[in-house]
Amino acid sequence: MPLSHSQIWSALDRLAAREGLTPSALARRADLDPTSFNPSKRVKDGRARWPSTESLTKVLAVLGVSLGEFAALAEDGARGDGAVPLLGFAQAGDDGFFDDGGFPAGEGWDRMAFPGAAREGLFALRVQGDSMLPAYRAGDRLVVDRTASDFRVGDRVVVRTTAGEVMAKELRRQTADRIELKSLNPNYPDRTLKRRDLSWMGRILWASQ
Repeated sequence: MPLSHSQIWSALDRLAAREGLTPSALARRADLDPTSFNPSKRVKDGRARWPSTESLTKVLAVLGVSLGEFAALAEDGARGDGAVPLLGFAQAGDDGFFDDGGFPAGEGWDRMAFPGAAREGLFALRVQGDSMLPAYRAGDRLVVDRTASDFRVGDRVVVRTTAGEVMAKELRRQTADRIELKSLNPNYPDRTLKRRDLSWMGRILWASQ
C-alpha cells in the first residue's frame, strides 16, 4: 500500500528526532534549504505538499538509512500512540498553539485517547457553547485532520481565521478565492470567508458523544 502524505512527513520527523535534530536542522544536514521540512510547508492553500524525491534521497544518504528502513519507519509512525493533542475551542483561537501551517505546536495541550491511529496532523477540540447543536454538544470532543486537502461539499470542518476565530461548520461551497460555510445550528448565521482571511481548515474525522 502506498505511503500517505502524513506517513512520509511523520517518518521524516521521526528520523530527525532519532538524530536529535529539528526538521530544519535535518534539512541543513542534507544540504537543503532549512525551511524545506517546516510544518508550514506541508500544506499550502488547503493542498498537501510532498517532500521531493531529491530531498528525501539526500536525507536518506546523509543518515545512511535505506528506503526500506524509511518505509518501515513511516508505517510504524502511522500506528501512533493512541492519543492526540486536545484543546478547547476558545484556546484554539489564541496564538501559540498552532504553527504557521495550522499544526499543533507549543505548550498547553492536553492529550486525549483516540480509537483510530494517532498521527501527525490530528488533534482534538473540546466543544463549548451551543453553536454546534444539534450535531455537537458542549463537552463533545472533535478529532480534526489538519492534513486533509480533498475537501468536498457536505464535509464537516473546523476553520480558523487569520483573526483567531475558530468555528465548526459544514462546507457548502468553495471557489478559488472564498469558502462558504453552513452553520450546524440554524440559530446561528452561515459564513462566507475569503481565502486570504482563512488561516487553516481541517476535516472533522470523529466525535466523542
